[in-house]
Amino acid sequence: MIRLRNLSKVYRTSEVETIALRDVNLEVKKGEFLAIMGPSGCGKTTLLNVLGLIDFPTDGTYFFNGDNITFKSEIIRSQIRKTYMGFIFQNFNLIEELNVYENVELPLIYMGMKLQERKEKVTSILEKMQIIHRKYTFPNQLSGGQQQRVAVARAVVAAPQVILADEPTGNLDSAHGEEVMRLLDEVNKSGTTIIMVTHSQRDASYSNRVLRLFDGQIINENILQKFS
Repeated sequence: MIRLRNLSKVYRTSEVETIALRDVNLEVKKGEFLAIMGPSGCGKTTLLNVLGLIDFPTDGTYFFNGDNITFKSEIIRSQIRKTYMGFIFQNFNLIEELNVYENVELPLIYMGMKLQERKEKVTSILEKMQIIHRKYTFPNQLSGGQQQRVAVARAVVAAPQVILADEPTGNLDSAHGEEVMRLLDEVNKSGTTIIMVTHSQRDASYSNRVLRLFDGQIINENILQKFS
């Protein structure tokens, strides 16, 4: 599904040049659950942002489903994100002015989906995530675990091919964190590819493969017996 070749990302100012990623080569197969680990500042989030077409690489090549999308226009990149990708963030990134139902519905509105189909999909995913009873509740009235459950629902409601998760349990206690990881595990078992940045060895144990970054480079990878 994803192939990176000699990909680099450099941030430059008039005085400083910072190499965030250096000659990264990576392949991600459809249905994989990939964890990316490493110390703070090693390039994990930068790599996720490049994979999610939020940021451009400086050099190298990015293939998605066989197409070279490295330097496509923002219109095309936005269309790829809407059609194929879902995002989960450490800080939930729910819209405070929208209730649970409306937050989850939003990606479907961007896709131009008709009202009745949106209603069916949102209701179905809220039931699956066991948050349907809070559908008219606003984010600030939910616990951290509930907010992240809504964020997972929003990420998967449009059935994306790949979910990019940046420290999805970083702001949760261990019980709620484990609940979110079980949800992601279920999503992955249904066929969705997941790429997750994490500091947590326990969270990484849900993956099939762990990459370790250091100073913007992949220094090793491990294939795992998946946690159950």
